Amino acid sequence: MRRDSRIVGFQVILSHLFASQPECEPMFETLKKEEDKIFAKDIVSAFISNRDELANIIDQHLVKYDRDRVYKIDLALLYLAVAEIRYIKTPFQIVINETCEIAKKYSTSKSAPFINGVLSSIIKDL
Repeated sequence: MRRDSRIVGFQVILSHLFASQPECEPMFETLKKEEDKIFAKDIVSAFISNRDELANIIDQHLVKYDRDRVYKIDLALLYLAVAEIRYIKTPFQIVINETCEIAKKYSTSKSAPFINGVLSSIIKDL
């Protein structure tokens, strides 16, 4: 299931926010299907290869926030979503919905509306 791939991708991206070389392979191995592993790795690869550009995009759409002050879980979800929309070319409606659902499970009650707002702003400029 793609949501499971996104969750693993989110976990790996979150790990990268705290460590420069996290051990991520065991996280990918939790996915049963090879196509799910590939999808998760593609998202993470897009994040790693384009982290500065993704950070710039996010920075431009954070109203009254600095990226450094955004809750790390929410930041990882924003990186995940923008990387998937921009580089994997998944339709933005699906990505926004899936990202908000993951936020509801792993973050605060205010995170899904915050992420939805930032991503909606970003979509207008892509």
